[in-house]
Amino acid sequence: ARLSSALGTEQTSPISLVADDEVLQLDPTAAGIALDVDATVDAALDAGVVDRLLSRLGAGREVDPVPSYDEARLSAELARLAEGFDRDAREGAVRFTPEGVPVEARPITGRALDVEGAVAALRSSYLSQRVEVPVDVDEVSTTDEDVREARDEIAIPALAAPITVDVEGDELVVEPLDIAKSLSLEAVDGEITPVIREDDLHERVEGKLRMVGTPAVDATFDISSGTPVVVPSKTGMSVSAADLADAVLEVLTDDAPRTATADLSVSQPRVSTETARGLGVKEVIGTFTSRHPCCAPRVTNIHRIADIVDGYVLRPGDQFDLNGFVGPRDEARGFKPAPMILDGEFRNSVGGGVSQFATTIFNAVFFSGLKDITHTPHSYYISRYPPGREATVSYPLPDLIFENDSPHGVFIDTSYTDRSITVTFWGTKRFDEVRSVTGPRTRLKDFGTQYVDRPDCTATSGEKGFDIVVTRVFVDGGREVKREEFRTRYKP
Repeated sequence: ARLSSALGTEQTSPISLVADDEVLQLDPTAAGIALDVDATVDAALDAGVVDRLLSRLGAGREVDPVPSYDEARLSAELARLAEGFDRDAREGAVRFTPEGVPVEARPITGRALDVEGAVAALRSSYLSQRVEVPVDVDEVSTTDEDVREARDEIAIPALAAPITVDVEGDELVVEPLDIAKSLSLEAVDGEITPVIREDDLHERVEGKLRMVGTPAVDATFDISSGTPVVVPSKTGMSVSAADLADAVLEVLTDDAPRTATADLSVSQPRVSTETARGLGVKEVIGTFTSRHPCCAPRVTNIHRIADIVDGYVLRPGDQFDLNGFVGPRDEARGFKPAPMILDGEFRNSVGGGVSQFATTIFNAVFFSGLKDITHTPHSYYISRYPPGREATVSYPLPDLIFENDSPHGVFIDTSYTDRSITVTFWGTKRFDEVRSVTGPRTRLKDFGTQYVDRPDCTATSGEKGFDIVVTRVFVDGGREVKREEFRTRYKP
């Protein structure tokens, strides 16, 4: 006890481990480092007769304290410190936000605490309050300057203008946001290089690809008998994902106008006949109908987008991107000018009204129990839609995306009358029921009056702003298995 007290707090004070450019604090007690009193006394007794004689003359020598180490505890404590210290090497890169803004990811050198070397360093430095420990370093090949240069010279020019791809006389326009959604700048052999995710880009322009060549036809289902029957797929002639990516990369940093070329090649259907037969599409899993007045131009647009989406098949894990699949709404494809919300006002725009279809398909997703990836409610509440359970779309944003997170396929059936639009999903049910629970309207705000003198602006009555929470409740086997909340804030 006298020996331990003579060492004071040195033997229990935290030890500062200097690792690279950081200092880690090691608790010696937790690490199993302690004074071995018996061994220290034995060392003193082993000093011998000469030392005892010298001691009587006042000329004795000091004996170093002898430590004990619990190897398992020491290694475990060092491994615990390493968890917060170690990091993987990361090369510099440039990525893009969902809005298409380039963001720099600076390079980071990798490092790992050498636990075995740290044990050896501690063994040779007992009672030292600061011990340098070895670190394994994993260097990177790129620099911060490389990242800045890639952003300025590649990323920003890449999104400066659309790219027109000439496909044997037909034109396919790839918008900057389509590029941003499929592009990243990554380190390849020490150089930051543009990399296009081929399938992502191909899916982003899927709607436009149907306007060039002779697209392959996916297998689908005929439900006229009330029982789904597979309609076989067909091959086609289209631009492959690899050829499209190569065409875009070729002119990625050119000045506008940017034009590339791509050839048609035999294309296989996304969903083959054989695949469709094994998807388990056998029953209705969710449906929704929304209503509207007859015969306005917006109704034509609702019918047109419904026709485009009708018959689409999602395999397990597939995502459906409404804008990516349908493409831009223009008069050449049968869309008409009709009122839609632009910058907070109702104005005539080609394709106006398709948000009613977006709301209808979103509700089919909701009641089918499928996964909502992204949807955007209207900024103002529109009384024909269920509050807090609706969606708006425009091209290219906002978009509506959902995922088939079931182990079975999903077949989308659309139908309409002059006064209604219905979307029905077929597949295999996972839940007995999916319920919607609508909460009260809160934070109510009165609306004002705004006067706009412009021919393309449509007069509307006001609507109060409010907050609302809609809860999706999943029921199976007579009990609730999970729930999800959708929170919406409407402006007045």
